Amino acid sequence: MTPSCALKFVPRSIPLGVISATLSLSLLASCSSLPSLPIPFVDNAPAAPIVSGSASAKWGQQVDLSGGVVITDPAYVIGPEDALDISVWKDETLKSAALVRPDGGISFPLAGDFIVAGKTASQVRDELVKRLEKFIPEPVVTVSVVRVASYRIYVIGRVNKPGDIQTGRNIDVLQALSIAGGMTPFASEDDIRIIRKVQGKTVSIPFEYSRIRKGGDLSQNITLKSGDVLLVP
Repeated sequence: MTPSCALKFVPRSIPLGVISATLSLSLLASCSSLPSLPIPFVDNAPAAPIVSGSASAKWGQQVDLSGGVVITDPAYVIGPEDALDISVWKDETLKSAALVRPDGGISFPLAGDFIVAGKTASQVRDELVKRLEKFIPEPVVTVSVVRVASYRIYVIGRVNKPGDIQTGRNIDVLQALSIAGGMTPFASEDDIRIIRKVQGKTVSIPFEYSRIRKGGDLSQNITLKSGDVLLVP
């Protein structure tokens, strides 16, 4: 049953101060059994940003939603599916984000269609300058690789994290093994092979880890090419 908070009649002869105190005590006593309501908690801390496409994004983390890796090596060789950002100084109409086609080519206003696969960003810039000079005196061209999707290495066999490796720079055999978490205890470290396609043919390049571990010949620690398969038996 809901408790009553009704007030009782108080004679007029009692002073006002006493009446006020009596009323307060009466209200407190009669309403003390009412169910208490939870006090809402207000958190004034800023809410963490919700980043689309990432369920594990941390505060302030920059998330790349382009489906590739941002380039970090100026000597990186461009390949199909890479994305380029091209701009010409003082000409907003000559600014474009170009996706390298499977045939290795791109199209750019005034410059037309040309092949960029197999070249660095600076080489593509030089090619654009030559083509644009016919229309613009001394063009200042900027070419940036904003997404790397073509450089991919595959590591299989007795490593801790087998799979494909996609980076924004060229890596060598030891770096690939490190990214793959290193070899397992039962790996045959001197029978490692790099499987590579050269002019349509598949070649096998040996790699003996023990020679490097003992401080021997480092020449076998070659730079891997996109599409190479590192086999650790």
